Amino acid sequence: MTKNKSAAASRITEGAIWSQILLFFFPILLGSLFQQLYNTADAIIVGRCAGKEALSAVGGSTASIINIFVGFFTGISSGATVVAAHFYGGKQEEKVSETVHTSLMISLCAGVVFGVVGILFSPLMLQLLKTPENLFGQSLGYMRIYFAATPANLFYIMGAGILRAVGDSRRPLYFLIVSCVANIPLDFLFVAGLGMGAEGAAVATVLSQILSAVMVFVVLCRDRECYRLVPGKLFRCSGKILKRVLWIGIPAGLQSVTYGFSNSVIQAKVNSFGTDNIAAWSAYTKLDGIFWMTVSAMGIAVTTFVGQNFGAGKMERVKKSMWECMGMSMVMAGVISLFFYRFAEFFFGVFVEDAGVIALGVSQLHFLTRFYLIYVIVEILSGTLRGLECVVVPTIISVVLVCVLRVAWIAVALPFDNTMETVMMSYPITWVAAAAAFILYYIYYMKRGRN
Repeated sequence: MTKNKSAAASRITEGAIWSQILLFFFPILLGSLFQQLYNTADAIIVGRCAGKEALSAVGGSTASIINIFVGFFTGISSGATVVAAHFYGGKQEEKVSETVHTSLMISLCAGVVFGVVGILFSPLMLQLLKTPENLFGQSLGYMRIYFAATPANLFYIMGAGILRAVGDSRRPLYFLIVSCVANIPLDFLFVAGLGMGAEGAAVATVLSQILSAVMVFVVLCRDRECYRLVPGKLFRCSGKILKRVLWIGIPAGLQSVTYGFSNSVIQAKVNSFGTDNIAAWSAYTKLDGIFWMTVSAMGIAVTTFVGQNFGAGKMERVKKSMWECMGMSMVMAGVISLFFYRFAEFFFGVFVEDAGVIALGVSQLHFLTRFYLIYVIVEILSGTLRGLECVVVPTIISVVLVCVLRVAWIAVALPFDNTMETVMMSYPITWVAAAAAFILYYIYYMKRGRN
């Protein structure tokens, strides 16, 4: 292991934990915030330059379908991140190299499969989601162009995950910024300049994703560390590592899909309460996204820190990493909750002028922010267990006590009390149940022999 690599590894496996967690965490959070800002700018360009139908085609059914595919693969990439972090923390250079090449080959193969499936079955998927006829053509064009470049997108996701696994969260942020900045003039070119509508937005997105993939490829090929990419080795996969990555990644991917399904059920019920509630809920989810980006970034951080220290055999640092991530996440969630609670009316006023909608949104925000601290427990403990390569039981807990229980609550409780409050109650009920289960299982797992 080189001197530089040893120094990089020591940032996670030695020294003060809290400061290194924050240095690792903030680039991830900034990347998520930047992506959110870009998505907003992208929607404005498409809506203003190509009209409401193009905007609906880009952000309606197509977004739901694409998010399922991307979310599933992002879960798989988390398996590669955990495995690479273990070997990197344990200073097993050959294993790190095998993980890099095996994982990137997974991304290319999955990209081809997802791309073919997406292109061939886009019409069927749009029909199943009852896409309006006036949006069908543009939605289909957008999806087929997007899926054609899936290998590049998945290669970037996997490559960025590998860099984070070795403690580098900054370069993925830089790649994301460059890609997003490039996408905006490309949007203007293809959507406004060439008048290509939704398909133009897809071309701009695809070119930006290819740029991201190229940047990851170049960096991984140029680095002289054990995670260096040698293109000729891409076709020499390790069967053992492949199984290990998929063992961790597939449950995470399935969890992402089921989360999306349960949220779709919630949205369908919200839609039944009329335009004002829909508008208020839409604005709430935008604000709520700030909390989710924060806690998700800390979840990635704890998985990486636990993974490297577990690979290095430092179980005391594993425990400390969990507790320090939990503490910092609680503080951040508390600050966000208080901030939202205090300035709720102002924030909703930014989205809409209707007093009735603002009142509904404030009520929703005040109700749900009180329970944010509970969900922090779920995110940090699930991230910790994932870093320990414990995935089956945490996935079952998340799927059953968050997704299935949420849908069951809606099915059972709503007929007795058909109100928006009953719908919202599905969140704290499932968070409390999942948090309790994770606490009990984490205690059991650590006492079973991991300490």
